[in-house]
Amino acid sequence: MGEKRWRRPDGLDKSERPRRSVLVALVLASATLITLDYHGGSDSPVEPVRRAVGEGFGPVEGTTAAIIRPFMAVPDFLRSTDNLRQDVARLESQNAELRRTVETSDLDRNRLAELEGLTRTARSTGYSLVPAHVIAMGSRQSFSQTVTIDAGTGSGVHADMTVLNNDGLVGRVVRSTRTTATVVLVVDSDSVVGGRLGSSMEVGTLRGRGDTGGQSRLDLDLVDDSVVANRGDVVTTWGSEGGAPYVAGIPIGRVTDIYSSPRETSRQAVVEPLVDFTSLDLVGVVVPGNETRGRGVIRADGTKARGGTR
Repeated sequence: MGEKRWRRPDGLDKSERPRRSVLVALVLASATLITLDYHGGSDSPVEPVRRAVGEGFGPVEGTTAAIIRPFMAVPDFLRSTDNLRQDVARLESQNAELRRTVETSDLDRNRLAELEGLTRTARSTGYSLVPAHVIAMGSRQSFSQTVTIDAGTGSGVHADMTVLNNDGLVGRVVRSTRTTATVVLVVDSDSVVGGRLGSSMEVGTLRGRGDTGGQSRLDLDLVDDSVVANRGDVVTTWGSEGGAPYVAGIPIGRVTDIYSSPRETSRQAVVEPLVDFTSLDLVGVVVPGNETRGRGVIRADGTKARGGTR
């Protein structure tokens, strides 16, 4: 049989008494220290002890704080770095957008001027125009001078329609798809356009020389051999039956020279086109006045009509 432990009549073990005694002693000591240090200041009897503890543990606390401080700053550093990275990305995006705006400002300004020019042309000629951009130049291997525009049958553009810009006659549509059309330029060697002299109203035919460079020219043969064109005369389109492929009254070019062939009694005029074919961008296709398909149609009154694609 094991040894029985003595218990007090109240049920407490003798081994528990020291624990309670220590607890009571600590409470009394704390109360005493609080009472003694109540008024604080340098006269407090606890002050020497506090000073000694501070002098002893102060360097340890400083060293510990110096060691821990970098680790405590890591979360703030990571948050700051992430915020800075986001700020840099945002500023780079804004900078790129501003750079694009600056780089394209001249292009946008020129296109706006061309659109305003087309509006004036529609107003002055009385024709409705479908605006389109030149998206490709014809291949030199094809021995023809053509361009491709970004408007087709979906916008009411078909073959044998007149194409112009705010300077004058560009050419005529020879074929079209739903979204694009091919335009043969007036300077193409196979191009023949009926023209009229502005000064005398005499008519003739203009033929291209097949060159779209800075020296692009047209040859004008007048119907009346006895009539001689004058330098500086402006030649406009004579017009085709039903307005196809050329409507009347569109400026083509200006007479720059007169020459005669030894084999012919008539004299021919050299016409310089008003259109710069090396910088074609925005053009207008002459469409019937009631056309509303596809993109906005510039009316003769300067308004724009919009409608759904059929």
